[in-house]
Amino acid sequence: MTDRILILDFGSQVTQLIARRVRESGVYCEILPFNVDPKRIEAFGAKGIILSGGPASVLEIDTPRAPDIVFDSGLPVLGICYGQQTMCAQLGGRVERSEQREFGRAEVDVAEACGLFAGTGENSWMPGNRELVWMSHGDRVIELPPGFRVVGRSGGAPFAIIADDQRRYYGTMFHPEVVHSTHGAELLRGFTHGVAGCTGEWTMAAFRAQAVAAIRQQVGSAKVICGLSGGVDSSVAAVLIHEAIGDQLICVFVDHGLLRKGEADEVVALFRDHYNIPLIHKDAKDLFLNALAGVSDPEVKRKTIGGLFIDVFDAEANRIKGVEFLAQGTLYPDVIESVSFIGGPSVTIKSHHNVGGLPERMKLKLVEPLRELFKDEVRDLGRELGLPESLVGRHPFPGPGLAIRIPGDITPEKLEILRNVDAVYLDEIRKSGLYDEIWQAFAVLLPVRTVGVMGDARTYEHACALRAVTSTDGMTADYYPFPHDFLGRVATRIINEVRGINRVTYDITSKPPGTIEWE
Repeated sequence: MTDRILILDFGSQVTQLIARRVRESGVYCEILPFNVDPKRIEAFGAKGIILSGGPASVLEIDTPRAPDIVFDSGLPVLGICYGQQTMCAQLGGRVERSEQREFGRAEVDVAEACGLFAGTGENSWMPGNRELVWMSHGDRVIELPPGFRVVGRSGGAPFAIIADDQRRYYGTMFHPEVVHSTHGAELLRGFTHGVAGCTGEWTMAAFRAQAVAAIRQQVGSAKVICGLSGGVDSSVAAVLIHEAIGDQLICVFVDHGLLRKGEADEVVALFRDHYNIPLIHKDAKDLFLNALAGVSDPEVKRKTIGGLFIDVFDAEANRIKGVEFLAQGTLYPDVIESVSFIGGPSVTIKSHHNVGGLPERMKLKLVEPLRELFKDEVRDLGRELGLPESLVGRHPFPGPGLAIRIPGDITPEKLEILRNVDAVYLDEIRKSGLYDEIWQAFAVLLPVRTVGVMGDARTYEHACALRAVTSTDGMTADYYPFPHDFLGRVATRIINEVRGINRVTYDITSKPPGTIEWE
């Protein structure tokens, strides 16, 4: 079995980053809530345990604690921020409110060598080094449990890094998982490879082989239906399942008329013609546009589109005999976010279904082959499966499509204008070699008309906004700083080539306070 690391979550907003960094080092890991049944921890078969950060204070009554099995297991343990504090409190140390809180970048002086640093490489975490890290704490450890020593200090956290090499227990007051901790990934690797002895053999090729075998075992000879959207997740899931069970998979592509220019043709050509995957292409443009006529409220738009999609998909599925499974491109963040780690595993924060409502309506068993993967890992799997880079590297695209990029009511004329604007914008981004630097780029058709002058004549036409952001996970985002000559070139092309537009703006709002999409 592949080496495994278990991450116990105490509610940190960046726990997922721990898992991503561990997996980037070639080690498989999963996140479970701190209050999970100890039998699940034992059954997981981890070679080491990481305790995440969290918003609580160990000084308060009834705040989260690591289960006893963590320290009874004999496994190495790494506590991060709150994880360090609860480890110290549970093992006989002391924690207090800090007079000097630390939030943001800080410097840690490495005082002594320890087992945690052994696997980090020659240029980081050496005694005498000063390391740049990211702190987020109001409490701090003031007395170490027996067996621990200080191996790193910062101005606000004298016990910034602690070590008990004999029991293989380590703690950091900072967050090595975030990019602001310059050599944080190396420190996590020091734990997974150096301390826990993981070999780093978890690869997409290995995952592919395991997933194919698991799909065959789960499905047997039954038929599987998969809703294709043309996005990365559903496309990778479909190709993976087809590799496992061949023509037992039937894909249904509901064309709601809200896709980007040429996108529907690309989906059909790729799956029906290139991969020879059985594909039902349901052209439902008129149905969706008639239902959206006169609808301006963005939430009503979403519910209208979602409800109609379920109706159309369900109707097509009922025409197919012998279907027992519904395939979905559910990802690992969806699985994690479906559980409240502070309130307990039974409390749902939000439910995730790529095709919301379908499992309940259709009463089918689910096949979710991507539910252990993060988005970047899905892209890697797509490359492993031979999917074209133009699809694998595609920017995120919302389920309701262009409907939420047209504030106000939706009309065929507005959709055509926006498609053409979007196509010119993305074409210029690709020509400039910037597409892969940007998390998401798109155009918005504004619900206003503006006065312009073209060819000595007055115009009164639509205005559009261009949006491009950088991000790692979509939770926070900064606008992309295009050079002015790029923006000028794009604006000129749009106004010259897209009939109906006479003004172009660029959105420089970050998230927060804004959101990435406009609706």
